[in-house]
Amino acid sequence: MDRQPILQDDSVILTPLRSDEFEELLSVSSDPLIWAQHPNPDRWQRDVFRTYFDGAIASDGAFMIRNKASGTAIGSTRFYDHDADASEIKIGYTFFSRDQWGRGTNQRVKRLMLDHAFAHVKQVIFHVGADNLRSRIAMQRLGAQLIGELEVAYFGELPKKNVVFRITAP
Repeated sequence: MDRQPILQDDSVILTPLRSDEFEELLSVSSDPLIWAQHPNPDRWQRDVFRTYFDGAIASDGAFMIRNKASGTAIGSTRFYDHDADASEIKIGYTFFSRDQWGRGTNQRVKRLMLDHAFAHVKQVIFHVGADNLRSRIAMQRLGAQLIGELEVAYFGELPKKNVVFRITAP
């Protein structure tokens, strides 16, 4: 499975995240309110975000998300932990600039990723911070099924309590 294809619709384009895009993505992520419900609420800080970004590059599955019309960076997401034997992949580490909240951007991005994933796997798993109500609601809107709880260690960070959602191929 190609974990970094170019994915796009009429309003967003996802391209493989490049190491030279750190400053641009940092400028999107530097709003503390983006991370207020996240298990790592300090991710808006440069040094903490550097760990997130380094993990994104190392994952070989991360994307820069841009507004298609303007080319402006609006967030990031990634595919990770592909398990061909289990016919499963995870989608996560997603964040958007606040000007994208409530506009359907997350659903459009996740639909593009799900459509691509389901050409190769039977299920997609999402780890969501247990207290991240905004992301939990977003998962429900996508039709994801809550299947459990798990301690998850994000790249370079201590484990945090997450809830686990699943979407299976149609």
